[in-house]
Amino acid sequence: MSRIHEALKKAEQERAAAMGGAVPSNVAAAPPPEPAVFPEAPAATTPESAGGAAAMPAFSAPYSLEALLARCPQMEWKPDLAATLFMNGNENAKGTEEYRTLRSRLYLLREKMPLKTLLITSALPKEGKSFTASNLAQVLVRQHGRRVLLIDADLRGPHLHLMLGTSMQPGLSDYLHGAADEFGVMQRGPIENLFFVPCGSEVSDPAGAVGNGRLKILLQRVEPLFDWIIVDSPPAIPVSDASVLAKACDGVVMVVRSNATPSDMARKARMEFPEQSLVGVVLNGISDEVVPYARYYYEAYEKKGNKVQS
Repeated sequence: MSRIHEALKKAEQERAAAMGGAVPSNVAAAPPPEPAVFPEAPAATTPESAGGAAAMPAFSAPYSLEALLARCPQMEWKPDLAATLFMNGNENAKGTEEYRTLRSRLYLLREKMPLKTLLITSALPKEGKSFTASNLAQVLVRQHGRRVLLIDADLRGPHLHLMLGTSMQPGLSDYLHGAADEFGVMQRGPIENLFFVPCGSEVSDPAGAVGNGRLKILLQRVEPLFDWIIVDSPPAIPVSDASVLAKACDGVVMVVRSNATPSDMARKARMEFPEQSLVGVVLNGISDEVVPYARYYYEAYEKKGNKVQS
């Protein structure tokens, strides 16, 4: 028996005697346990280290409204009042009633089909899709207790952060590439219950970013916290992003600009989406001459000294 073994045996006998027991002389003392070795945590995966596959952002827990409010920073937005109809203090501004009507139509549709996540797109650029997405989110959140998330998924030509007067990052692209979690890309401003995910850092491959499946996971994670999620996408004709994004949403609203959008382009854009996913079309940029009754309604209502409810 080696000296080390004898020393271990003697130490075990002394320990047992001190505890009121004894170790038989014919039983060898067990060797001391080896220290536990835990595997090192894997390094954060990057697009370069994973051959282009970004790491999935960690799921934030606990996932609750309290956690959202604690993690989501309150920003000092400086909105463009010409582009944000419900932030200028004028409840009867031109166009506000049309958005209330659009809100009512969406709630009617919601009675017939699951409808919480809406993609807002257009056939071509400069038709008013971002304007529509922004103001639709604003009018939806004005109903008491409604919580709305507005997402800028137009990674090619983002405009929502300019309309709201806030920073564009961190945002959606950072989440899609694994650089931030779902709480880390959200922000909120002066309108209660309106949350915003800007476009995020500039990316070299927007189509690859929106098509990597992360957006759908993001929507599934945050959906229980919101009554509506409005997603602004690139135009449907020049690039494929809108048709890819639509697969993660419940429905699509297409914006068409009056006297501007070519009819053949509108029809072509319509074909980019399954028939059941297109829930409606918004005709934008209508002149007062086209809708004289609407203008009369506003004037008559204002003369009575009443205030249109939001």
